[in-house]
Amino acid sequence: MSVSRRGFLQGLGVGRTSHASAFIAARGHEEYVAEAMQQQGRNGGMQRPALPPGAIRISSNENPLGPGKAAIDAILGRFPEANRYPFNSSPLDADLEILLAKLNTAKRENVVLGVGSQEILKNAARVFMSPTKHLVIPSPTYGDPAGFAQNVLKYTVKSAPVEGKTLKTDLAALLPHVKGAGLVYICNPNNPTATINSAQEIKDFIAEVKKTSPTTAILIDEAYCDYVSDPGFQTAIPIALTTPGVLVARTFSKAYGMAGVRIGYAIGDAATVKKMAAYKMPYNVNTFGVAAAIASLKDPQHIKEEAARNKAVRDFTVKALADLGYTSTDSQTNFIFTDIGKTMTAAAFRDACAAKGIMVGRDFPPLEKTWTRISLGTMEEMQKATDVFRGVLKPSTTTSSGKGQ
Repeated sequence: MSVSRRGFLQGLGVGRTSHASAFIAARGHEEYVAEAMQQQGRNGGMQRPALPPGAIRISSNENPLGPGKAAIDAILGRFPEANRYPFNSSPLDADLEILLAKLNTAKRENVVLGVGSQEILKNAARVFMSPTKHLVIPSPTYGDPAGFAQNVLKYTVKSAPVEGKTLKTDLAALLPHVKGAGLVYICNPNNPTATINSAQEIKDFIAEVKKTSPTTAILIDEAYCDYVSDPGFQTAIPIALTTPGVLVARTFSKAYGMAGVRIGYAIGDAATVKKMAAYKMPYNVNTFGVAAAIASLKDPQHIKEEAARNKAVRDFTVKALADLGYTSTDSQTNFIFTDIGKTMTAAAFRDACAAKGIMVGRDFPPLEKTWTRISLGTMEEMQKATDVFRGVLKPSTTTSSGKGQ
């Protein structure tokens, strides 16, 4: 039975909060994978944990509204070409590379596409690391690069803790580990701490790494850059374009709301990108993702509006927790990192919230005893969530250290 485009739209629903948006955003998938892996470790199964009716999933740092209208329209408009490879459909994957290059004052040879940014991060490990060339990362940070390096490639990982007070990435603490390293990974803004390093700090760090260990590659992961409101932040793309061995990774999974579409990219000097492209999976991006990415890039106002919406929700949530006596880091992302150690561990908080239908983030060692990550949903979702937080946490001044409620 054939289905018209109108019928398909009616089946999914149209609009930013529709089923179509939810599927494209793949809301909750990151946390699901972590939970499923834990479940597999317990009983050998990979079953999605049951969610209570009406549960609010603020655990995976997705855009809760999904992609903008331009992206959805672009995806739906490409269904007649679903039978075509990305290099044989319209628009072409090359068209996305050319547009990304233009927007970043670069050339096409400075851009490589990936299946989300995960393909970029994994391929960077393959390209630049070896049994004698280790990975350097802050702790905690986004776990995939270290997990892939250690568990799959069986390579060495060296880390340094984030700054004790601000939880910013301590770039100075990483420097003693960089000599002889294959790759240095910096997530800026950092996940899970939600903090940034300034443009000058990143510039000085890159220069020092290249001075200390010229052959070491540096990957700056800017997945959350569209949510930054601190004027001290700037993208490292201009540095990557002029410094061999430096890459900046980006994704359409966060502010652009397309975590389920799986499309990302890296930008760097041509020689470095050529090395990465050699490891790219053939036909790695899909027709729908290419069309949606191009449409989104041509709609910058949508991202400005999304950043403003997110900031309002972020400010509300941080204040609600502060009113209870709980401090959060200076978040520049679509999630917050909050110290609840006066009352309970992250695991106890997560379980208590889950019992009331609010799903928050997993543990992030070595800070899992005191800090919890809370992704930001819509304003309505966070109003409901903070009501639950008030009941679970209680004002911190009335609790005993380390005691759950």
